[in-house]
Amino acid sequence: MPKLSIRDLDLEGKRVFVRVDFNVPLSDTVEITDDTRIRQTLPTLDYALGRGARLILASHLGRPKGKPNPKMSLSPVAVRLGKLLNRPVAFASDCVGPAVKQSAEGLRNGELLLLDNLRFHPEEEANDPEFSRQLASLADLYVNDAFGSAHRAHASTVGMTGFFPQAATGFLMEKELNYLTQATSNPERPFVALLGGAKVSDKIEVIENLLPVVDALLIGGAMAYTFLRALRLPTGRSLVEEEKVELARRVLVEAKQRKYRMQLPMDHLVAQKLDASASTRVVDGTATPIPADFFGVDIGPETVQLYADEIAKAKTVLWNGPMGVFEIKPFAQGTLAVAKALATFGGTSIVGGGDSIAALAAAGVADKITHICTGGGASLEFLAGKKLPGVEALSDQ
Repeated sequence: MPKLSIRDLDLEGKRVFVRVDFNVPLSDTVEITDDTRIRQTLPTLDYALGRGARLILASHLGRPKGKPNPKMSLSPVAVRLGKLLNRPVAFASDCVGPAVKQSAEGLRNGELLLLDNLRFHPEEEANDPEFSRQLASLADLYVNDAFGSAHRAHASTVGMTGFFPQAATGFLMEKELNYLTQATSNPERPFVALLGGAKVSDKIEVIENLLPVVDALLIGGAMAYTFLRALRLPTGRSLVEEEKVELARRVLVEAKQRKYRMQLPMDHLVAQKLDASASTRVVDGTATPIPADFFGVDIGPETVQLYADEIAKAKTVLWNGPMGVFEIKPFAQGTLAVAKALATFGGTSIVGGGDSIAALAAAGVADKITHICTGGGASLEFLAGKKLPGVEALSDQ
């Protein structure tokens, strides 16, 4: 069921509480090092301001553990947002209390107020009813545009929605839900998913949920070695989740029985140490086992070609997680090759996960991707078939 959208609300003259995701990275000198998350919510803010709304923006930043921390204040965000919107952004030094309420009530049409870090109060993460009521008392309408926090049942994402007759999505939230729902429910086929990263435990539910949906599931990253161990193949010193080997074996058996196409790497780049200066070699995954004193650090050239060919034939591709130890440059080639293949295949590409997004930037192809997910944890839970509390709390259309 599609969710109520900000388009469905009468905004003029209304105080609108917008839960945004301004959890941006800051330097040691409290400078914003990447304002992507701020930019991604600008369409929602521009739309609302253009229709005479009085905006009250709220977000968390970092993990202040329920106490005020000047290094995690949203004050620098107010400055950056003002420059991006080319208009003043008022800043409240708290998110609840008489002074905040006075500032919110003093807003005029087309003005906006940014509250300070919600997580300076432990009641935010505890989804405290009284804290939820105080937040809700600031506004007439509620909009959630923070998909990255939708998997958290917090006061600003769930609790306060109960104090409004309706709760709507912003454009970013709407866009995230549309792409992920289409991919998991009604993708244009062939539909290929690539999953990488370090741990099977992080992705096992995603694998189980996607296998019946995809036309091919391609596995990379360190988690591939847990699956290879489940096949009783030598993995050298590669990272293996020993406690997940039996689970991986069950997934492989089910995939074979149901004739799901689940592809593991055919060859591997291996190194004796996880260091850019280490000498490397390519080994075949079956004919030449990974030597006992070597780490698997990336997919090999045969696997790169196989995965690129699968992407080229697809109409929809979902990618989450690097193919190797991406943060070490000589071990990043498989991940970068996947990024470049995604940029040129001509279908719908959906990418999530910090390392995958970093790979798009490193390959210079981020602007060629159809949709880049803003919420790593939220998108993984969605792909695993779980209900997201922040989405469930929103009104159906």
